[in-house]
Formats: sequence, structure tokens, C-alpha cells
Amino acid sequence: MIEPDHPQLSIGQQCKLLSIARSSYYYEPKGETEQNLGLMRQIDEQFLETPFFGVRQMTWHLRNDGHLVNEKRIRRLMRLMGLMPIYQKPNTSRPAKGHKTYPYLLRGLRVDRPNQVWCSDITYLPMRRGFLYLVAIMDWHTRKVLSWRISNTLEADFCVEALNEAIHKFGPPEIMNTDQGSQFTSFAWTDRLRRSAVRISMDGKGRFLDNIFVERLWRSLKYECVYLHAWETGSETKAAIRKWMTFYNHQRPHSALGGKPPALVYWQRHDINQPDQQVQRVA
Repeated sequence: MIEPDHPQLSIGQQCKLLSIARSSYYYEPKGETEQNLGLMRQIDEQFLETPFFGVRQMTWHLRNDGHLVNEKRIRRLMRLMGLMPIYQKPNTSRPAKGHKTYPYLLRGLRVDRPNQVWCSDITYLPMRRGFLYLVAIMDWHTRKVLSWRISNTLEADFCVEALNEAIHKFGPPEIMNTDQGSQFTSFAWTDRLRRSAVRISMDGKGRFLDNIFVERLWRSLKYECVYLHAWETGSETKAAIRKWMTFYNHQRPHSALGGKPPALVYWQRHDINQPDQQVQRVA
């Protein structure tokens, strides 16, 4: 909001008008230490294996591995990474202010065609000296990744950008399923879905198994790509993710699809369900 080259107002005057301290304008947030980045990498790897580990269990695990850590530190890092453990029963804690609760619509539903149900989720991407976040929009039936975006913050904007791209390329789905993260309960996200006449479905809080297919995507991505590299920059990370996503959609055999890649099955079944429509194929 502050314009350094404003012709009439100095930076100090602009800060005063905005009721913020001038020092906050010049403040540059410090990144995580190398030790914390290493812990985050270990937490991420362990969470793929044991997604039911909460803060206490993850702290014990790291202590048993020789790390002198406390629960407060691990809680902060897991929140920073956006990790939410599975609970054996619904979490009955009160939702955040302004959070509208949407029902889970997939229980007992037979998903048998493309664009019937989409799902979305966010994951943490470790780098050599930092980390980023990745969001993906996936077709539930064929497991095709329809769009994705990378961001250095957990604001909702990059999720909405991915959603807009997917709807623009493939048309809206009947149902969109996500967890109850703040990005997916934000007005920008839910309003975009409502304006496209999409029914909103949300997992039970802390139950990642309700969105299991996108969680399996993260597991494959991390073991086949992310953990094999130590990227230096965001552009390196983005290029590598783009290459893997193309491979995943168009070449990687999928056991649930009879060994065929997701993009091939998506378009085959899309054409069968819409034989009389002209379809614009998009990679």
C-alpha cells in the first residue's frame, strides 16, 4: 500500500496515514534456520508414512531420533507446513470465526465419470534454503491433475488462480471436495465455486482420508521428484514440478486405471460421456 516514489507523501507520512510504524515498512522477515528447515524436511517425510502423528507423537519421534526439540517448536513448524493429522474421531473444536461448514458429499457416492468430482489440497515443498507451497486441482475419477500453482505463502490467492485455470480449461465440475483449510473456506474460493454452480464438499476436520487420491499424488510426487533434489530457487522448483506433472498426467502408468496414464483415461471417458459435443483438448 506504500508507494516509495510518491510525489507528495514521504514514506513516513504514508505510514502515519496507515497507522503503522515506519519500522514495519523496512522490516524483512527472517527465514527459518537451517536446523528448522532440516526438521521440517524430516517432519514432512515422517508425516507421509504416519499421517496420524500429531504434535506430541512427532515430537517424541524426533527426540528418539536424537533431536532436542519441544512440542511448542514442532507445533509451530507443523502449522507453518500446513500439516493436519488424522483423528480417529471427528474433531469437535469450534471452527474459526466466519467459517461456514459444508457437508461431505462423497460418502456412498459412485464417482464414474470425469468432471463429476474434483478435489484439491496443498502440500509443503522443501528447498535447499527455504520452502514453498504447492496446490493442485485433481479430477477424482481419472486422477488427472487439471492445474497447479506454487506460492511462498498460504494465502488463498494461488489456490483461486489454480481453480480459475482448471474451470477455464475443462469447465466446472459437479462437486469440489477439499479439507477445511482457510484457503478453501475463504470467500474468494467458495464464491468462485458458487458462481460456477459447483456443489461444495468438505472433509471432516483432520480426516485426510476423505481426500485420499490427492494425498496419494503428494506421496508419489515427493518420493519420485521432490526428495531427489535440493532446489535453490523458486524457478528451479517450478520447472521441476511442471516436468513431473506432465510425466504424471501423460506417461506415468496408474494401477487404478489399468496401467494407463490419467490424461489418456480422462479424455477417453470424457468423450464417451459427451459424444455430441465438440471438445477442446487441453494438456
